[in-house]
Amino acid sequence: MSVPDYMQCAEDHQTLLVVVQPVGVVSEENFFSIYRRICSVSQLSMRDSQRALFIRYRHHYPPENNEWGDFQTHRKVVGLITITDCFSARDWPQTFEKFHVQKEIYGSTLYDSRLFVFGLQGDVAEQQRPDVAFYPSYEDCSSVEKRIEDFIESLFIVLESKRLDRATDKSGDKIPLLCVPFEKKDFVGLDTDSRHYKKRCQGRMRKHVGDLCLQAGMLQDSLVHYHMSVELLRSVNDFLWLGAALEGLCSASVIYHYPGGTGGKAGSRRLQGSSLPAEAANRHRPGALTTNGINPDTSTEIGRAKNCLSPEDIIDKYKEAISYYSKYKNAGVIELEACVKAVRVLAIQKRSMEASEFLQNAVYINLRQLSEEEKIQRYSILSELYELIGFHRKSAFFKRVAAMQCVAPSIAEPGWRACYKLLLETLPGYSLSLDPKDFSKGTHRGWAAVQMRLLHELVYASRRMGNPALSVRHLCFLLQTMLDFLSDQEKKDVTQSLESYTSKCPGTMEPITLPDGLTLPPVPFTKLPIVRCVKLLSLPTSLRPQKMKSLLGQSVSTKSPFIYSPIIAHNRGEERSKKIDFQWVQGDVCEVQLMVYNPMPFELRVENMGLLTSGVEFESLPAALSLPAESGLYPVTLVGVPQTTGTITVNGYRTTVFGVFSDCLLDNLPGIKTSGSTVEVIPALPRLQISTSLPRSAHSLQPSSGDEISTNVSVQLYNGETQPLIITLENIGTEPLEKLEVTSKILTTKEKLYGDFLSWKLEETLAQFPLQPGKVATFTISIKAKLDFSCQENLLQDLSDDGSSVSGFPLSSPFRQVVRPRMESRPSNAPEGSKTGDLSHLKT
Repeated sequence: MSVPDYMQCAEDHQTLLVVVQPVGVVSEENFFSIYRRICSVSQLSMRDSQRALFIRYRHHYPPENNEWGDFQTHRKVVGLITITDCFSARDWPQTFEKFHVQKEIYGSTLYDSRLFVFGLQGDVAEQQRPDVAFYPSYEDCSSVEKRIEDFIESLFIVLESKRLDRATDKSGDKIPLLCVPFEKKDFVGLDTDSRHYKKRCQGRMRKHVGDLCLQAGMLQDSLVHYHMSVELLRSVNDFLWLGAALEGLCSASVIYHYPGGTGGKAGSRRLQGSSLPAEAANRHRPGALTTNGINPDTSTEIGRAKNCLSPEDIIDKYKEAISYYSKYKNAGVIELEACVKAVRVLAIQKRSMEASEFLQNAVYINLRQLSEEEKIQRYSILSELYELIGFHRKSAFFKRVAAMQCVAPSIAEPGWRACYKLLLETLPGYSLSLDPKDFSKGTHRGWAAVQMRLLHELVYASRRMGNPALSVRHLCFLLQTMLDFLSDQEKKDVTQSLESYTSKCPGTMEPITLPDGLTLPPVPFTKLPIVRCVKLLSLPTSLRPQKMKSLLGQSVSTKSPFIYSPIIAHNRGEERSKKIDFQWVQGDVCEVQLMVYNPMPFELRVENMGLLTSGVEFESLPAALSLPAESGLYPVTLVGVPQTTGTITVNGYRTTVFGVFSDCLLDNLPGIKTSGSTVEVIPALPRLQISTSLPRSAHSLQPSSGDEISTNVSVQLYNGETQPLIITLENIGTEPLEKLEVTSKILTTKEKLYGDFLSWKLEETLAQFPLQPGKVATFTISIKAKLDFSCQENLLQDLSDDGSSVSGFPLSSPFRQVVRPRMESRPSNAPEGSKTGDLSHLKT
């Protein structure tokens, strides 16, 4: 026997093996539609004996494994069901002949067989045959399950007759010696009359009868026969069959202790309904009494408890049986399957360390030269078993070995898709996921060197699959998540590979969905460059909006009632923590400053770096920068223009690095400092440029506050002299200027001046308002020097020390504060309006 069944479990020892195969040409879809319906009848309660029969179906079974049917009867094919298409009476004889040829393959062990014919109608189909069932089509075959139940009952009848025949002690008759295939030549010429030989025959036959009893649903009888067999075979050192007897004893005990099964499959044993054996039903229904008040199963329970192994003894006997199997190189498959069965039992018992010892032994069992497909299957099953006992990293190791086996050099057509799929399944075992968010939470988990190796293999496999977008995504993930563990040379190699891939297929922020439904999220480069600080900048002073207050002393007030609510206060506090206390203006260029750092050992070129915003329509003006190697913190200013009004939130930034487009959100950046990310955008404001006819002064009489824009001009006058000052107003913005207010204030420490020092008339100027964009308006201020020299001496010297100023020409609107109100002011009558303007100061 050379083909192991890695799905075997201990309860399979009580099953009858039935092979279901197609005859002739049958489509795969039609065959498996019937096969699934057949497999649904996997256990049946016998009406007369109150025993349950369990069936194990296979659509492929190596005939050489059937030769070990005497050694363990669950390996013997006892039933054959064939499915065929036949559409004419002429083809029927040939079809029936093929059925007989198929039976001859397993003919020596078959109890019964059936042929299901689909498509044939007429006289031939109306003939009643016990082993043939005719159906008009695959859709019209409602009685398939009933036919299978009848077929199972016929198998039970044959099984019961064989059990009774073998179990009956026929004195005077010689008991035949049961052999496995490789033993037959060893017993040629032996003395068949020796006591040693007879004990060997008796022990093997007892073991065989125990198998038949277990299959027939007689658990108690099988335990008795196995115990007797163990004693007989141990006395003659028949180790191979002694191991089989011990394994049978373990299987019967497992079935008793774990009626739900150890296979871990959805279709494992379900003790319910008609499939519940009578003795199991009594065992799970304590206190079941007969009419005379005596528990009918008391003696059976006592006998079973005596003969049944405890859970701990089951494992010890498995170890002993496997040690006996290991003495025979031809029993490698038997030994391997026994290890698998023991592991499944230990998994139920949650004894993981002992289970790993059995699996480690299974790894080193030397079978014949396996094909590549068999190697893949073996490593995959070992991976599943390690996963079953909680050894996730060991499971991932063997699954990765199976993946590499899919593309072994000896395979003519390497299975890169299968390799890639298996590699993806290894990720959880190595504490690796394909979501970059899992790596932004702090401490790195897992072995980085192994994880990088696995990611490189995913990149290579996806490239060989012909999917460059997948290769780019995995390379981006490798660079983003493993950057701290890459050496300088590895960083250069990975980035060169990435640039090579992205030259053909640029990296995007779109999720990638694989054929099996798995979605790979986008991988933004938040570490290329690393951003440490984000700061929203206020507009320059000349463009900065201010809430308007009338220079005439009438302030625009928006009073509201005070209502206290702790919930609202809490929410407002959170809002203040993000919202900035200045405003941006629609249509004006706004700035955000980032402090960035290049962690790469070479110059990093960042292209198309711009802002990600929400709330208002925003035109981001992309920037390109080149950061020197390991640059340290480097300031970068990103600009953009809000196109609409409202509240704008700066969510992050976008970059293009190595041909990969990234959208980096501030919420996903660890350790970032920000003073807030939300700012109000107000409607577009007019912009006013002011010029004068007098030369500029190098000195300032009064430092300007942050809310004012000032300019200084100088003029020298004689007492009684008057000089005009022409003020030019030009609207250089896109909005009309609707309102103008002019005030003046004398800055002096001594009362030396009297009369109207400054005078003006605004009627002609205000007639030009509203001042449209691009238009110019002027007005003239008369400066008249009138001093009294009769009071003090050295006045001229004092005048040279002091000065006077015109604090002037603010333009304001209800939306904007342009200048602080002056207490000593001379207002001009201004038209009522609601547009905006800028401020300039003239000082003399």
